[in-house]
Amino acid sequence: MAIFLKRWVPALSMATLLTGGLMASGAKAQDAVGEWNGLLNVGAAELRIGVTIEAGPGGALTGKLASPDQGAMQIPLQDIRMDQGRLTFAVPSIRGRYEGQWDASQGVWNGSWTQGGALPLTLAKGPAPTRARPQVPAKPYPYREEEVRISSARGVSLAGTLTLPLGKGPFPAAVLISGSGPQDRDEQLLGHRPFLVLADHLTRQGIAVLRYDDRGFGRSTGRFSEATSSDFAVDAGAAVAFLRARKDIVAANVGLIGHSEGGAIGPMVAAKDPRIGFVVLLAGPGVRSRDLMMAQRRAVGRVMGLAGPGVERNDRAVACIDAVLAETPDWEAAKVEAARLLGEAAAEAGVAPETLMARSTMLFTPWYREFIAYDPRPNLETLRMPVLAVNGANDVQVVASQNLPAVREALRANPDVTVIELPGLNHLFQTSATGDPREYGRIEETFAPAALKVIGDWVVAKTGAGPR
Repeated sequence: MAIFLKRWVPALSMATLLTGGLMASGAKAQDAVGEWNGLLNVGAAELRIGVTIEAGPGGALTGKLASPDQGAMQIPLQDIRMDQGRLTFAVPSIRGRYEGQWDASQGVWNGSWTQGGALPLTLAKGPAPTRARPQVPAKPYPYREEEVRISSARGVSLAGTLTLPLGKGPFPAAVLISGSGPQDRDEQLLGHRPFLVLADHLTRQGIAVLRYDDRGFGRSTGRFSEATSSDFAVDAGAAVAFLRARKDIVAANVGLIGHSEGGAIGPMVAAKDPRIGFVVLLAGPGVRSRDLMMAQRRAVGRVMGLAGPGVERNDRAVACIDAVLAETPDWEAAKVEAARLLGEAAAEAGVAPETLMARSTMLFTPWYREFIAYDPRPNLETLRMPVLAVNGANDVQVVASQNLPAVREALRANPDVTVIELPGLNHLFQTSATGDPREYGRIEETFAPAALKVIGDWVVAKTGAGPR
């Protein structure tokens, strides 16, 4: 429902799936001209929205929309209308629409943003506020940065950035694997760039770091919408092969660092390639996805203050749908049954079926079918290279108390395993009071220094790297 709501919260939208007088004045068309801003609460996060409206020749209105927390800027508006204190405009490229009524007492447009479902959105005068991101590194960097392109599966060419310590090398190296949803090489989210911050920290420690845009996103080619975690594992494997072929990289010391879904993809790659030098799981799963998602729904519900029969009804409905999608051998039959269950859930909750279906399109993708049936333990059990598993104690998306013990158990035959739960950190490894995903964008910190130190010190110890 958000403008480009990413799949990094596949269950966060499901966590609230079923839960769930204006003063007009004779405002004139020119009253809508200018910069406006608001916050769109999508349940999982608060997204800053900026709208700029200008008067063209003959009084025709033109405009653009920005969602800076999602890296989306200058999206053209169409069909902008002002009539009797009512403002409406469409955003065809993202299938969105806004309708608002002028509130003279507050000087704002009170209305709703519609994109599949409707969400309240009040627009106030002025540009969207900026947010401080003090950890974003500033150039010039004390290391080299190289734009690279990596050949992966047929039709997939990955665009990435390789950072290299100063000197001739060869250097140990890490491939960063992003979490779910279309991600750029920096894993940019709500104005944060955690992979940029992590790559900067590691490269300063003498470790080369490769990060890349997901297939079909950013400057990478391919079709993201048709890809599954297994496809992303192929891409990560191609990144490893790219590094091993370079003379300035120690081929035996190329490792994988995966965040969230990337923490599942890393073991997929390493289970097939015992030459992987090391694996780091950042909030990586240790239990099957269906169990992880159930714990996620409950944890998110708690921090968002959701309780009562609606939450329990939602949990039962989603659990049944997940079971159908994971266990029905015939995919077309699975989709038909899941749609039927969604219809029943909508009727029970008093929600329009078409609204619920619009919010649930992700359930019918190849990615979700593979994801919801996935169990990470078989892959983890095969790993014999050094493994570091780190979770934030306040993580409500991959709950530490559920997943870290399961990771430790799956890796019990591996003699070189480190499992760490970091107090006070959320799913993005930010210092957070509650772990509530709605705090992600409001928190200025991108990556807690304590987490960066744990990761950097461990990789340096396992690879023999050091500051250059």
